[in-house]
Amino acid sequence: MNSIDWNHLRAFLETAETGSLSAAARKLGLTQPTLSRQVAAAEASVGVTLFERVGKKMVLTATGLALLDHARGMGAAADSLWLAAAGRAEAVEGVVTVSATDGVAACLLPALLAHVQTREPGIRVELVSTDALSDLRRREADIAVRHVDPEQPDLIARRVRQATAGFYASQAWIECHGHPRSPDDATRHRFIGADRSGRYLGMLREFGLALTEDHFSCYAESNLVAIRLAAAGLGIVATMDEAARQAPGLVRVLEDVPPIEFPFWLVTHRELRTSRRIRVVFDLLADGLAAGAPA
Repeated sequence: MNSIDWNHLRAFLETAETGSLSAAARKLGLTQPTLSRQVAAAEASVGVTLFERVGKKMVLTATGLALLDHARGMGAAADSLWLAAAGRAEAVEGVVTVSATDGVAACLLPALLAHVQTREPGIRVELVSTDALSDLRRREADIAVRHVDPEQPDLIARRVRQATAGFYASQAWIECHGHPRSPDDATRHRFIGADRSGRYLGMLREFGLALTEDHFSCYAESNLVAIRLAAAGLGIVATMDEAARQAPGLVRVLEDVPPIEFPFWLVTHRELRTSRRIRVVFDLLADGLAAGAPA
């Protein structure tokens, strides 16, 4: 075996990553029979069996698993080659995709992206608002603003600062129900939940709030929606302090409860950091997020 066709390598990579021929075919825009032939050709090229067919799933053999990291390296090198060939690696222009939670996307990034636009008018930013962790290795985003340290060793992350969140309610709600300040006060009031799985409730209990599901008046996965619900008088919401400052009518409550602290991480892919446009956006966002939103 002297060489392997790039199409065959790509077929191997996508099938390994997705675990099925149908999913890999959709990702590559191919028919399933075509992809199946390419995977078979890849196996013939290296002279080993790469997958075992288990029902509809494609499970890597021990040999396939051993070769996977090498194939990923070849794929990353090919991506860098095409970036350079297209003349984009050194250009401070083009599209940069940034993903962040809805609260960060709506409350912190607009001003920062306006600054990016002023500094580098050739750069266009695509902002993806999602609470899910975008897969940077699959290029779902070029840069991600996260609140957790990435575990993947091939990602580069910079911890830019620590942020805080607190508990808030509308002024009208406080006038009707009183101003709760202590954990004991909290048990006499209603809250806006983030999920029904119990995870959010568990977080509140970690902060000394002896609450149950009966304390929730409603639920909203989106923190921006939860803020609007609190502003409408449906109860107490936990939210980032910077987001609360941008919501007219919200007042800090439960001041005796310690603030919720969480980090801001800026994450990008190691290979994409060779692109100047991504590096420029990464550095500008890092500086802006480190400074924080004005009070």
